[in-house]
Amino acid sequence: MAAFVVTGASTGIGAAIAQALVQAGHQVFGSVRRAADGERLHGALGDRFTPLLFDITDEGAVATAAAQVSAALDGGTLAGLVNNAGMAVSGPLIHQPIAEVRRQLEINVVGQLIVTQAFAPLLGADRTRVGPPGRIVMMGSESGKIGAPFVGAYCASKHALEGLSESLRRELMIFGIDVTLVGPGFVATPIWDKAEQIDIARYAATAFAPALHKTRDYMLAEGRKGHPPERIAAAVLHALTSPRPPVRQAVVKGWLMNWVLPLALPKRWVDRMIAGQLGLLPGR
Repeated sequence: MAAFVVTGASTGIGAAIAQALVQAGHQVFGSVRRAADGERLHGALGDRFTPLLFDITDEGAVATAAAQVSAALDGGTLAGLVNNAGMAVSGPLIHQPIAEVRRQLEINVVGQLIVTQAFAPLLGADRTRVGPPGRIVMMGSESGKIGAPFVGAYCASKHALEGLSESLRRELMIFGIDVTLVGPGFVATPIWDKAEQIDIARYAATAFAPALHKTRDYMLAEGRKGHPPERIAAAVLHALTSPRPPVRQAVVKGWLMNWVLPLALPKRWVDRMIAGQLGLLPGR
């Protein structure tokens, strides 16, 4: 029975990944930020799920969790780490509070490295461990390749994660630890039920107000018809267990319009298409 660590396991994609791994017969250590979430997941998934209580930006708490997993492994190797935890903020970049941007990057970039540094020895960077080296899966995004208005801080964090993942993959080859980035598009999770509560009123006096409303409506519509979390979990399971895992796996609904064309067409064309849809062309 292989053991895996999944961050952000409370709900959505993380919970689906934990469930898929448990159903495949594996042991899962899942990070949560509230003890009640850990108890709920343990009740649902059984003894093959062990909750770890930490925030990925808290180095001390992450180190404590790594020590807990190390003790459970008893000298063995951790089969995989899924860096799934993350968050998103929105707003026009020239007006967005810098504290929000810093928090976005702290969680989606620095936090991923904090967790990776703590668990790397268990994956095989400590060569005294018994067993084959483990793997790392980074939860990227369509936004790691395609920038979009009003989620610039999030896009920046996911673009950074692309570079971080590629660098890690090449560095960790020395230990045989592979790194895959899974990049979903819209995913149908309960988070979209709260999306209408996103505070765009603070930007009501800016030139972006009409476009912000259009963007929110678009994201609500696309989010609710996105891939189910289980589809993303299947891609993660493949990356963790396949004999030849991909270096990057895009899981995007509306493949042609939402992935192929935005990457293939000249960027100026895409700029004008997006601006036209949202009312961001000059003079409007």
